[in-house]
This record gives sequence, C-alpha cells and structure tokens, in this order.
Amino acid sequence: MVNRREFLTSIAAAASAAGSSTTARPSGAMSSSAASSSRAVAGNPAALAINGGKPVRETPLWASECGMGTEFYDDKERGRLGDVVASRNPFRWYGPGPEPPMQCATFEKEFSERMQGRYVLGVTSGTAALQVAMAALGVGPGDEVILPAWTWYSSYNAIVLAGALPVFAESDKSLNIDPEDIEHRITPQTKAIMAVHLEGCPCDMDRILPIARKHGIKVLEDCAQSAGASYKGKPLGAIGDIAIYSFQLCKTITSGEGGCVVTGDPILFERACRFHDLGPLRPQLEKQLGGQKVSAFAGTNFRMSEFTGGVLVAQLRKLDSIVAALRANGRRVYEGLRDLPDPHFRLVSDPDGDLAERVYLEFPTKQLRDRYIEAMKAENVPAGPPNGSVILPIDPMVENKVTAHPAWPSFTTPRGRAIRYGAEACPRTIDILNRFASVGIDPKFTQHDTEDIATAINKVYPVILQA
Repeated sequence: MVNRREFLTSIAAAASAAGSSTTARPSGAMSSSAASSSRAVAGNPAALAINGGKPVRETPLWASECGMGTEFYDDKERGRLGDVVASRNPFRWYGPGPEPPMQCATFEKEFSERMQGRYVLGVTSGTAALQVAMAALGVGPGDEVILPAWTWYSSYNAIVLAGALPVFAESDKSLNIDPEDIEHRITPQTKAIMAVHLEGCPCDMDRILPIARKHGIKVLEDCAQSAGASYKGKPLGAIGDIAIYSFQLCKTITSGEGGCVVTGDPILFERACRFHDLGPLRPQLEKQLGGQKVSAFAGTNFRMSEFTGGVLVAQLRKLDSIVAALRANGRRVYEGLRDLPDPHFRLVSDPDGDLAERVYLEFPTKQLRDRYIEAMKAENVPAGPPNGSVILPIDPMVENKVTAHPAWPSFTTPRGRAIRYGAEACPRTIDILNRFASVGIDPKFTQHDTEDIATAINKVYPVILQA
C-alpha cells in the first residue's frame, strides 16, 4: 500500500502531464505568492479564522454535490435526447420505424472498448447492476459474500435480495476493504468477495485476487463511484470476474439513473443478460455471444432506455477530459501540501489510477478531526467526515437483520441466525472513519480554488495537531 506522501515528489510533473482544467486557469504547482502566504500562517493559532483571524476565502468554496458529470452537460446530451424523441423509439430492443434503436448499443460498444473488450450490459441503475451480478454469479440461499463494512446500501441489499448472507470485513486506512481482514472470514459457503472502489480510489487488487484464487472464489468489482479510475494500468472493472458501474449522483459521468455490468466471461454475461430481461436471450445478444449456452431462467426487467443510453454516450466521450481535470486539480492541491509537517493521508494502492476526488487527512482522535472540520469551515474551505457510504453493520436495518419477509433465507439458517452485526462487527472501521476528514475536489475548480484548499490545510492542520 502506498501513502500519498511517498509520491508527492513526483506530483508537479504528473500534474502537467495530466492536462489542464476545463476552466481558463492553467494547471501547475502552487504559485509562489500563495505558497509564501500559506507558510506565513501555518502553525499560528491566532491566524485561524475560527479564532478571529482572516479566513482564506471571503466566500465558501463550492463543489458540485449533484454529480460531476452534470457540470459538463451541453448540446451533446441535448442532441442525443432530441434524436430519441425524434425517432419515437426510446425502447431498448424494438419500436416503430425501420432503424433499430442504437443509443444503448453504442454506449455498450464504446464502454467495452474502455474495458479492454469485455462484455458490457447497460441496466437501469448501479443497484440493479449489483443484483444482476449476483444472479450472474449464481449467488443464492446458503451462499456468503464478503463485503466492506463501509460502502453503500446497494452492496449489502444485493446480497440479501439474492437470499445470501452478507459477511463484513473491516476497512483500512485506504477506506476500502482491508485485504488482511478477508481470508479468515472465508467459509465453504463463501461465493464471492466484493471489492468496492470508493470515491475513485482503487482497492489493493494485487492482495485481494490471490486470496480469491486460492479459495476458488469470484471477485466482484463495485466500481459505482470510480468511472475513469484504474489500477496499475488496467481500468477498474476489467480486473475481477465481474464488475458493475453506476451513473447516478456524485459520479464522474451521470445519466440521472443508469448502470452497467462488465465481465470477460461469456457464461456470466449470458446469465446477466437473461436475468436483466425476463429470462429469454434477445437475438442481438445471442448473436454477440455466438449462440446460447445457458438455459432460460426467471429474470426481472432492468433494461436501460434509449434516453439513458443517449446521455451516457455523450457523457462517456467526455470522461477523459473530466478525469484529467479532476486529477490535475487534486494533484495541484497535493503539490501545495508538499511542506505540510507529518501528514497522514489516505492510503492509496495506485496513486496514478486514483481519481483524486478528495484530500483526506487522518487525526489522532475524533475530537481533533471535528475541530479541524470546524476550523476549515471558518476558512470558507469546507471539510467533512467521510461520506457517500454508510457504516453498514451499525445501521439499524442491517444490525437487526430486517428483511421484506420474516422467512427471508439470508438469516433463517443456523449461520444466518448466529452472525452478529452492529459495532462489534467493525470496530476498526468505525475508529478509522471517525478520525478522517476530507476536502472535496471538483473538476471545475480554478487554480485559485486549489491554491485556497492547500493554503487552508497548511494553515489549519498543524495547529489542530498541536492542540
């Protein structure tokens, strides 16, 4: 695992190579005047705005909370939607007119090219994609799936809705699943490990995959928050056995709702296709697969509409520029923190593949973390605790094993009845998340914005640690 501190010396060059922001401000290292100002107030309690000093910014720094992709909407998305309306054919597979619908098919083809030729299936949401992946893997009653304690409800719900048993592993200081906490949780019933790449930060796949292969277990990559991220040169989603993406809120590209399933296994793909569309296999998909190899089975309806597919085509063609802007802004901030004394950043298994969506810092105690958040707010550079996910074992629904029906198979077996959730299931995850805080990075930030973030952190962080 690599700490960000270890690669700060190479950040300036990387920032230049990553490309400039979409704003008029150029990318690059922190300006000399901003750096001098930052050094002048660092470690001085009286200079903090919370103590009556002058704030770094006159008005609060704003980062989009509606999804990064929406910031880049323009006539490209509008044109695709207009094409669907004009065709009067928003349906996935058929409709009026001689021409077949092609928006979803185009998205799947172009996303497959990014996924190194793997099969791609568009669905209605990332949550739906997880349910499809469970069905593709054949996860069901009596099976167990290992997942991180800190992730979104959808990861847990997909396992329960398949009738299987969720088994939580701790998160480490990468805020992703801790590879060291996986193997001892494996039982003969374990069917899959869910590697959730949170906030654009890749899991340590070089440590997870060997564990899975040793035990004959499948790896499901949950890339819902990580479109555009990679791990050691491979796109996330093209590493494990099957993967999912979401295109909803807080994503690099978004269609409002929408998701997809990715796999290199034709059997898993055929099972995914059948489950997402009622059980039969559409002729187009049968042709793509070169024939049927799986018998039909009962499925649901998670078909993506042409409206969603059209927006995603437009968004996908902007992904490289969005990611380049996001990474350039993140790297500028880290360059500005080069002289921060003894920083404890989030651990990152592959700094080059990380999207740099947030600048995380660790504190010795929750009280100091909370004080840092208050002080950063006073500087008009808002920081906050880890968000975008939930500590699932302590959520009442999860802790109390609440399901749609009291006889739900996940928790009616001896193992299901015996497993305990709550704080005892993830004490280290709770402790880590209580001591981390972050400042969000936006691809539309200007150079001045990123300098303000670095200045505020340099100003506040040393004082808080000295308290």
